[in-house]
Amino acid sequence: MPSEAASGIAFREPPIFERGAVGRRGHSTSALDVPEVDVAAALGGLLREQAAGFPEVSEPEVFRHYVRLSQWNYCIDSQFYPLGSCTMKYNPKVNEWAARLPGFAALHPLTPPHLAQGALELIVRLQELLAEIVGMDGVSLQPAAGAQGELTGLMMIRAYHGAQGRSPRKVFIPDSAHGTNPASCALNGFEAVAFPAGPRGVVELETLARAVQAAGDDVAGLMLTNPNTLGLFEPAIADLVQLIHDKGGLVYGDGANMNAVLGQARPGDVGVDVMQFNLHKTFTTPHGGGGPGSGPVAFKQRLAAFQPGPVLRREGEAFVVDTARPQSIGRVRSFHGNFGMMVRAYSYIRELGPEGLRAVSELAVLNANYLKRKLEQILPLGVEAEVLHEAVFTDRELEQSTGIKTLDLAKRLIDYGFHPPTVYFPLVVRGALMVEPTETETKQTLDAFVDAIAAIKAEAEADPALVKGAPHLTRLGRLDEARAARKPRLRWTPEPASD
Repeated sequence: MPSEAASGIAFREPPIFERGAVGRRGHSTSALDVPEVDVAAALGGLLREQAAGFPEVSEPEVFRHYVRLSQWNYCIDSQFYPLGSCTMKYNPKVNEWAARLPGFAALHPLTPPHLAQGALELIVRLQELLAEIVGMDGVSLQPAAGAQGELTGLMMIRAYHGAQGRSPRKVFIPDSAHGTNPASCALNGFEAVAFPAGPRGVVELETLARAVQAAGDDVAGLMLTNPNTLGLFEPAIADLVQLIHDKGGLVYGDGANMNAVLGQARPGDVGVDVMQFNLHKTFTTPHGGGGPGSGPVAFKQRLAAFQPGPVLRREGEAFVVDTARPQSIGRVRSFHGNFGMMVRAYSYIRELGPEGLRAVSELAVLNANYLKRKLEQILPLGVEAEVLHEAVFTDRELEQSTGIKTLDLAKRLIDYGFHPPTVYFPLVVRGALMVEPTETETKQTLDAFVDAIAAIKAEAEADPALVKGAPHLTRLGRLDEARAARKPRLRWTPEPASD
């Protein structure tokens, strides 16, 4: 373990604003060869009263700073990233090559359609492929993230009800759903009605029927994640859909966990009306860092008129931008969405084909169940059931016997070289530890992860203080996450001068 002094010297990396000196430059420019202008007169009230305070640094300072940060960052290209629900898949580099082809990467977003036929064709082809994969009639690629896809799908549901002369408000959501589901409801003016999943971790028809009966005619829809956040397939899905349809509602399928069922099951075949994909989860476009993401929405024909506009479609041999959509909910994203993500996803689907996509889900489920079998000998499962793509464990026994909680275990995993899994989600499992290995991880990697969990449990029994103080081998010690959430410091400001 490095000493405190060594950590302070070797590991401290101040913000770029604290580097450099007045007058230092990282570039050389020629003398101005155009007439000078009166900047104050040109900008008027937009002119800053004082300089912006940008750092003045040399080229080596800039490169060393960002290279060091990149080397210290944890990424899917360097190690196992077992976040449950987030599906941190490895991004094949052929997808990156395709997205960097000059004709795609350098295409200006305002290029007229007749000069961008190749890009429009890729978008339309991807729409058709995604629709086929989930058994839907159409797809809009506009939404820039899964959460925005949820919002868009519910906007389409609201518009559909409005066109029918109805304005129901209640949307039913099981307590095992993703947290963005009720937020999307609230932003659409719907009322999120939570109801409990059953003791087996899945929605029971009788429970939903009672909740729907109490709502009378005020049923707008159901939001259902399938497979759900416990990694379980909802076996009553067809009956749940029929129950909502009989009340005049529509069913929104949260497609965040599609990686588990590629080529195995299609939500549209059981009556789901609208759903979002997370291209960054299922189709290996980059994930994390705030984007750019992509959360396309797939829908049945009854909702096609309300999809975001303009709509890209085939017209004979050409690909056109259709703006004549009077019932459309309008744009939800500038231009046609995050095009680079579309190129990556299209490349991935075309490379694998139907059999390859089916193999993805088979291997993802195999890896998750292998990990489950190994880990359940160390930590109890949150729900005793057969899982698909992920498994959820609980710290119940560990805390009772050692005082060590899920967060302590997660922090100690960092010292073993592993990114922590998702912790304390889903909320229906006490002290949840949620692990999703995805299809690309090897047996050796999964065994090493299990060995690390076992070693930490042994440490917890022998020396709980060691685990409670983790991580010990990182550049920063244990962070105060509660303080960071309550008092976030989101932009750099100079420290006040000391007396």
